[in-house]
Amino acid sequence: MRISVLGAGAWGTALAIQAANAGHEVMLWGRDGAAIEQMRAGRRNLAYLPDSELPAALGLSADRDAAVAHAAQGLTIIATPMSGLRETLAALPSTQRVLWLCKGFEAGTRRLGHEIARELQPAMRVGVLSGPSFAQEVAAGRPTALVAASEDAALAQAAVDAFHGERLRVYTSTDPAGVEVGGAVKNVMAIAVGVCDGLSGAAPDAPGLNARAALITRGLAEMLRLGQALGARAETFMGLSGLGDLVLTATGDLSRNRRVGLLLAQGLALPQILRQLGHVAEGVYSAPTVLARARELGVDMPITEAMVALLEGRLRVGEAVEWLMSRDAKAE
Repeated sequence: MRISVLGAGAWGTALAIQAANAGHEVMLWGRDGAAIEQMRAGRRNLAYLPDSELPAALGLSADRDAAVAHAAQGLTIIATPMSGLRETLAALPSTQRVLWLCKGFEAGTRRLGHEIARELQPAMRVGVLSGPSFAQEVAAGRPTALVAASEDAALAQAAVDAFHGERLRVYTSTDPAGVEVGGAVKNVMAIAVGVCDGLSGAAPDAPGLNARAALITRGLAEMLRLGQALGARAETFMGLSGLGDLVLTATGDLSRNRRVGLLLAQGLALPQILRQLGHVAEGVYSAPTVLARARELGVDMPITEAMVALLEGRLRVGEAVEWLMSRDAKAE
């Protein structure tokens, strides 16, 4: 299969490596021509995946038109941040078969990926590829499971054909809304769990493992409520893109969103944290949009609300914990 991956960050590069190793004709596109030349010469993406060698068969290009044409009869993967999805979708021919990797709600419009695609490209065959996955582990060939979600069953199967193998399993779903909500909300919850873990042990009454379990469980409940309000199916949130991605991002040491929470608990200011990370932590940018969409729909999301207040400096770390614990008792 001819596959083009648009976006040469960590996740796009990791999937391109996997597909090329599986024998597909893969082209990886990046907008930075100098970075692409460096990758071509050294066969490594030093900025994002310095420890992973790029297969000799993996094509590299800074010409987006060429990359799009390469996959005209194959599969196009959009691996940009959420902020780049609209512009990238709009530039593609409607005949292209497209899956995106980005997670979150679009700032401003508060739309999910499938809602953006429905607006811009109603005739295009589209879907989302998501699930619990750190790019470093995928690039290294460590066992991983993903879900390809689309209302077009043949497109979801194309994702299986492209990426499913001995070390990477791809399941299919017909619930893109559920898969996308899971991918958006889990980043916010990972910040909350990072804060909890960062505070643990600081004092006799500090949060501990009990609090972590409560946050993950109640975070899943928030995810489910928002998803159902957007037409998603409840069972989707028990799967890879819901519970699976939430557990990985909230507890895994490679999670940038969890790292944000840990550093907030240490008292660092958000701008300093973001400079230290060096790469995007999607939960920081998606939290206000998640909360705004929830409020539009009348969905109660107290953990998300507390994280937005913390990130915006309206609450301190200890105050956020106290606010959550002081809420009235209610039925689960």
